[in-house]
Amino acid sequence: MTATFELVGASAVVTGVSQGIGRAIAVALANAGANVAGIYLNDPDGSARVEGEIAAAGRESIIIEADAGDPATADRLAQEATGRWGSLDIWVNNAARLMVKPIGETSNDDWHGLMAANLHGYFYGCRAALSVMYGQRRGRIINVSSAADILAIANLSAYITAKGGVVGLTRTLAVEAAPYDVTVNAIAPGAIDTPLNQRAYTPEVRATYERRIPLGRIGREDDIADVVVFLASTASRYITGQEIVVDGGLVIDGTVGHATDE
Repeated sequence: MTATFELVGASAVVTGVSQGIGRAIAVALANAGANVAGIYLNDPDGSARVEGEIAAAGRESIIIEADAGDPATADRLAQEATGRWGSLDIWVNNAARLMVKPIGETSNDDWHGLMAANLHGYFYGCRAALSVMYGQRRGRIINVSSAADILAIANLSAYITAKGGVVGLTRTLAVEAAPYDVTVNAIAPGAIDTPLNQRAYTPEVRATYERRIPLGRIGREDDIADVVVFLASTASRYITGQEIVVDGGLVIDGTVGHATDE
């Protein structure tokens, strides 16, 4: 069974690779045997750290500084990964940013700026990946969405709209890509301890999550990365067009403290 999850010799791209979930995904893929190309923005120290971790796993990396919201970035990543390793087997769209702001205070620039990374970048990434994977007639695309598109949170209108769009893109492309033996899935993290959430997760927020999540804890980055490895592996060969929620049971928990029968 272990061999089913091995990715030895595979070529992967991960966006937003220098920290948080993206870093954990890149390292997990490398530990499973994949070479990893990725992008980061304004975090050279994090980039150097993830390069070292990939090398420690015995794999190669191509890590560049670029903006996921720029369409040229995705094309460059696809070309560099394919040129170095001869194929493009796995593409993980992960780069994102968080904005917590009421809709009335959200400017046009706020809205479009968030969409650039959180939705448009996913479109660019999928398009670039499929341009290679169709020719290979194989591949895995994994889009990081969010459990917030199921359990809506006030003041996250732009973020949740983008993540909902990611799910729609995932499902549509899954149908389009299936004849080429390319699967397209989304993974929806719940509350996860990452640098992205440091400011938003006040002590009160943390206490609420720990009370609401049936498994009793906020998630870790590796909780997400391990599921990405599964979706990238042959073990997921008959799964496509799905959004897999990884949230410790948060979105299914409707417990409000009903009185029990006597």
